[in-house]
Amino acid sequence: MQKLNLMILLLLAVVLSANAIELNDKGRNPEYVNSILGRSKKIVDKLGLQDTNSVREVTYIIANRYFELNDIYEVRDSLVKIAKETLKGDEKQISIKVAENEKDSKLYRSHFAFPAALSLFLDEEQIAAVKDGMTYNVVKVTYDATLDMIPSLKEEEKAQIMAWLIEARELAIDAENSKKKHEVFGKYKGRINNYLSKRGYDLVKEREEWYKRIKERGGTI
Repeated sequence: MQKLNLMILLLLAVVLSANAIELNDKGRNPEYVNSILGRSKKIVDKLGLQDTNSVREVTYIIANRYFELNDIYEVRDSLVKIAKETLKGDEKQISIKVAENEKDSKLYRSHFAFPAALSLFLDEEQIAAVKDGMTYNVVKVTYDATLDMIPSLKEEEKAQIMAWLIEARELAIDAENSKKKHEVFGKYKGRINNYLSKRGYDLVKEREEWYKRIKERGGTI
């Protein structure tokens, strides 16, 4: 795994250092391209980059990742549709499985190539910020809310919660749409709740007291 990541990083370093990042917008709807560029630019704007060239390159890397994900899932959907319309029984199920496996293989390569490309312009903290931006900052929102709800959490419990949220982010960043991304986090939130319950926390009571505190300080639920 580490050797593969290193090879990807070295290859990208050679390619990207010699050529500027090109936007993979050929053949795409201009409105869709502009929408993705706008979304990517919002993420980059929060990084505080001073070099205009880096801003452009990172924006294109993020936009291209969105395009790549779209392409991967469109191919999968097309193959599944053909299988359902033209095949029956085991042949249909095998073809659908092949399409899913091909999708997973492409996602695996893309998953590691993306941060490797970003690392040529960003540090680890900035790369994490990009991932947060692409997953609606659910990591921070959920973590902060959990700590606010249960102020008595121990340090090891906080660390475990953050570890699971980061793990969820790594899966969510490959999901095909916002709904699927939130579903990933939803599963991990369930895992966190089960973990806290086993640790002796009464989540119903903790949540009720939390709502009271929110209202007392003028907030909304």
